[in-house]
Amino acid sequence: MWILPLSQTGELYPMAAPHRRGQLADVETRDRVLAARYDAAMRLTAWEEERLLIFSAAELARRHRERGLLLNAPEAVALICDAMLEAARAGATYEAVEGAGATAVDADQVLPGVAAIVDEVRLEVLMDDGARLVVLHAPLGPPEADGPGAVRFGSRDPVPDDRERRTIEVRNESRRIVRVSSHYPFERVNHRLVFDREAASGFRLDLPAGSTERWAPGETRTVTLVRFGGDGGSPGR
Repeated sequence: MWILPLSQTGELYPMAAPHRRGQLADVETRDRVLAARYDAAMRLTAWEEERLLIFSAAELARRHRERGLLLNAPEAVALICDAMLEAARAGATYEAVEGAGATAVDADQVLPGVAAIVDEVRLEVLMDDGARLVVLHAPLGPPEADGPGAVRFGSRDPVPDDRERRTIEVRNESRRIVRVSSHYPFERVNHRLVFDREAASGFRLDLPAGSTERWAPGETRTVTLVRFGGDGGSPGR
C-alpha cells in the first residue's frame, strides 16, 4: 500500500510534463521527480495495513454504539481486537491485553445471538518481547439458551398413530439394486419391483423419515406399508 504526498492544493505533485513542442521531458529532471516522490512516500507493511483496517471497523462500531445501536458480530470483534492492539501498543502486559479485550464490549451491547457466534477471538499482537497470540474464549459471555443452533424440544404429547398398515411381498426383477425412500408413494416406485400396486395405493414404507429400503437384483422382501396421513391420500393425487 502506498500513500503519496499531496501538494497544498490537495493534488499529487505533478510529473515532469513533455514540452509543448511534443519533445520528451528531460530524463534527468523526470528521474529526480520520481526519486523525490518515492523517498517521501509512506510505505506500510501488511501488519500496518491490517491494523488500519481493524481501526476503521472499530471506529464505525464505536459510532454505532454511541447512537444506541446494538452491534453485530464483525463490529464486536473489531472493537475487541482494537482494544487489545491499543493495549499492546501502550506496553501493557499479556494479562492486561487479555483484560482489555474481555472488557471492550458488554453482552448487552450486541444483537441477540452474537455471543453464540463470537465464541472465540484470536489475535496476534506485537508486545515488547515480540509477537504474541492472544486467545479469548467466550469474550461476550455464555450464549443465550435460545441462540443460534439451539434445540427446542416440543412439549406436546405424542399423537397416537392409528393409521392403517399393510404387509405386502415385493420382488425385484431388475439387474440392478433398487432403493425406495420412506415417504415416496409406494405404488409409483420403480416398475421393476413387482407387487400388488393397487393394494399399495395411498401407502408408503413404514420407515422413519429419510430411511430407505433396498432390494438386490432378484431379491424378494416382505415390507410393511403405512397409509399417508391427512385426507388427500398419496401426494400428487
